[in-house]
Formats: sequence, structure tokens, C-alpha cells
Amino acid sequence: MLKWRPSAEAVASGSVPPDARCTIFLGFTSNLVSSGVREVIRFLVQNKLVDVLVTTAGGVEEDLIKCLAPTVVGDFRLDGAALRAKGLNRIGNLLVPNDNYCKFEDWVFPHLSAMRAEQAAGATWTPSKVIARLGAETRDESSICYWAAKNDIPIYCPALTDGSLGDMIFFHSYKEPGLVIDLVEDIRGINSSAIKAAASGAIVLGGGVVKHHVCNANLMRNGADYAVYVNTGMEFDGSDSGASPDEAVSWGKIKSSAAPVKVHGEATLVFPLLVAQTFAKERLRRVAEGGKAAASTPPAEADRT
Repeated sequence: MLKWRPSAEAVASGSVPPDARCTIFLGFTSNLVSSGVREVIRFLVQNKLVDVLVTTAGGVEEDLIKCLAPTVVGDFRLDGAALRAKGLNRIGNLLVPNDNYCKFEDWVFPHLSAMRAEQAAGATWTPSKVIARLGAETRDESSICYWAAKNDIPIYCPALTDGSLGDMIFFHSYKEPGLVIDLVEDIRGINSSAIKAAASGAIVLGGGVVKHHVCNANLMRNGADYAVYVNTGMEFDGSDSGASPDEAVSWGKIKSSAAPVKVHGEATLVFPLLVAQTFAKERLRRVAEGGKAAASTPPAEADRT
């Protein structure tokens, strides 16, 4: 998908601009942001190597909370009751203190109030707009949401209320009722991104709502041209992640002519390696190309740019 370029015939016909590139959808579950993969995803967004993000509420809030307080390493086998008594919440082998969520509440409430006030003045809000606003407000370069807002890369989250961010919206609704977050505009946005794409690639880490949302958007263009799944789901477990790419082909979510790949593996191990061998090299190639272009630009023209 990184090497895709439009055919000479398509360019000659005027149906595709010569500089068109494959639109890359990256879907990821929240636990990948809780883990060290957050930095890998941030690298992709910071360097504009992906075009559309889809995640769950946890993928948003964990990114924002890490700007406020650290997540610490624990163990998969720590006793739940003992952790509860100490105010520690376990995510796999990671621990998030209750105090982190208190800091998040203190930080996010004023922004929700500002959104409510702007709505009264005529503004409309969608999950992606809320996320972009919060990302811009972090002013923290370690954040995925910050770079997505800065680079105008949408983060779609159809399950925005299913997490701590949803809790904050719930609590805030008693303080200042009336904030409306519209899903319809966002579904038009992500589906239109797929429909308008000259070529489309889907990379999905994990499953559930993010996998289906990415795939369903590509249904609107009769399927993605490229697809890579990374998860440990099996078909017999009845989960969305367990469904094979060929099942998506039957629905028209991946093109019949595509050669999709499912990597049966743990994404926090697999994805950094995948990025190192593909996207990281693509970034170096772009940097090298940019240097050559700058070197060949006359000084007067360089000053104008």
C-alpha cells in the first residue's frame, strides 16, 4: 500500500491526480495505547504516514491521561482485590492509579464546558471533533491525539462513551446538561474518506468495533485494495477479530483482487517490527527525496516556499 501509484491510464483520463497515494486506515484497540505501542502509533501520525485512525474510547483517554500522569508496570498475576484496595487499576501487566483519572477529570471538564458554550453559539460536535479539540489542547508532543489534530488526521471513535471519557461526559452532563455529540457527521466523514480514496489500505490491530468500522467504511467503495490484520483471534471464538480476511471479501469489505494478510500474533510484539521494516523506511525515503528536492530548488524559489 505504501508503494501504490496511479496507473498512467488513470492519470491520463483525469480520474486520478498524478500525486494520488493510497489512503491508509489504521484501526487499533485501546490496550495498544495503554502499552508501549502508543509511541509507534504516534510516530506514524506525527510523520503523516497514515491518513485515518479508528480506535475506542480507551485509545483516546489513555493517550490523554499519559500526558497527565504515568502508567506503571505491574504483573498479569497481581491480585485484583489487593489492587482495588490500593486504588490501582490493572490493564494486563500495567497499573493505572485512580489518581490519574482524577487528574483527567480536572483537565477535561473545562474543555467540555467550553464545547458546551460553543455549541450554544452554533458549533456542532462529533466524536472526531471532540478528540481533535482535546488533542490540540494537550500541547504535548508525546500524544497521538496532539499530532492527529496538528496534522489534520481524523480519529474516529464510534464508541466514544465506552470508557473513562464517557464517564466524564456523563458526570459533566449533570453539571452542564445539553452537550450533543453527533455520530452521523462522523459516519459520513469516514465513509467519504473511503469512497474518495484512489486506493485504500486497512491495517487493523485487534478487533471488535475498530476492525468492523474500518472494514465497513471500505465496503462503501466495494472493498479495500490492501488489508493487514494483526490479532490472536480465532474463528471458533465468535469474535470480530477471529473473522478471517476472506470473510470480509465475501461482504465486499476487501476487494476480491486483493491479497490480504492476517498475522496471528500479539500486536505489541508484531506491530513495532512491521513499522520498522515498512513505514520507518518509507519515512527515510521521503526525507531523502525532500532533501534532493530542496537541493535542486533555486535560492529565490526556495525563499518563496
